[in-house]
Amino acid sequence: MTAVGPFGLSVRDQALEADVQTGLAAVEAGLLDATKSDVPFITEAAQHLVRAGGKRFRPLLVMLAAQFGDPHAPGVVPSAVVVELTHLATLYHDDVMDEAEVRRGVESANQRYGNSLAVLTGDFLFARASHVLADLGPEAVRIQAEAFERLVTGQILETVGPRDGRDPVEHYLDVLGGKTGSLVAVSCRFGALTAGADERVMDILTQYGERLGVAFQLADDVLDIASDSHESGKTPGTDLREGIPTLPVLRLRARAAAEGRPDDAELVALLDGDLSDDERLAEVLRRLREDPALEQARRDTVRYAQEARAILAPLPECIARTALEELCDLVVHRAG
Repeated sequence: MTAVGPFGLSVRDQALEADVQTGLAAVEAGLLDATKSDVPFITEAAQHLVRAGGKRFRPLLVMLAAQFGDPHAPGVVPSAVVVELTHLATLYHDDVMDEAEVRRGVESANQRYGNSLAVLTGDFLFARASHVLADLGPEAVRIQAEAFERLVTGQILETVGPRDGRDPVEHYLDVLGGKTGSLVAVSCRFGALTAGADERVMDILTQYGERLGVAFQLADDVLDIASDSHESGKTPGTDLREGIPTLPVLRLRARAAAEGRPDDAELVALLDGDLSDDERLAEVLRRLREDPALEQARRDTVRYAQEARAILAPLPECIARTALEELCDLVVHRAG
């Protein structure tokens, strides 16, 4: 039994383990190949985050979904390269928008190269993803285009905020469905599509990926507050310090507005203040860890993960389905 992929997913079948490991190694080589340019500086900037590593969560899902067809079909690895290149491109853009200084334990691209070059490098990665995608056929192009539209729409909705009268929590969950869920869903769909799985299986895996993607992000929201380590890949409180709305904070704000308790108002005021001060941030983290809003966010994470798991029920019982179910459990464990 070997740990592969994100969170130490345990694969209990030697054939599946070999397929996944071989596939992920091929994806890694494909990412390096796809990010090469005749201009050395572009290669350096484009490979900056590739070489920093990462969970490769989306390529793993492609490999597992492909098990419901022919996992060795020629389009499986390229489709995994497409989704990871797309994901990496969004990280370059996100870091510019968030003014991030660190990504995956290394200096962010915008810090190293400046905002303009970081944005252009993200655009370069999108272009290379499109180049690989073109060889997968018009259906794959259509699926990617629809997902990309959802991804960008989610980012826009996050930026402009909820319209008047809209529940901020519902708005946020819609944002996550676009920003995170859409590309995770496509990862599952691409794996099934390129492996030749039937339409019913593709639809089930797509719905599973959508909910798993949201659960994955909600677990990160919880970890940003609850973790005492670097489980999330970031220093605890990073999202709070950067003013990024997360579910526990939105739950707290909703309760504070509805109930008007002085303690809630005081914590909200702390959140709205200058969190660049380490002591102030530590105080906010301490109080949020004791606040019911954090437990409520955990329950939301569990709900999405359980929904994802339940969606898999019509699929035939097999080791690949078991691995997908285990991913749901591991997402919940991260938020625990």
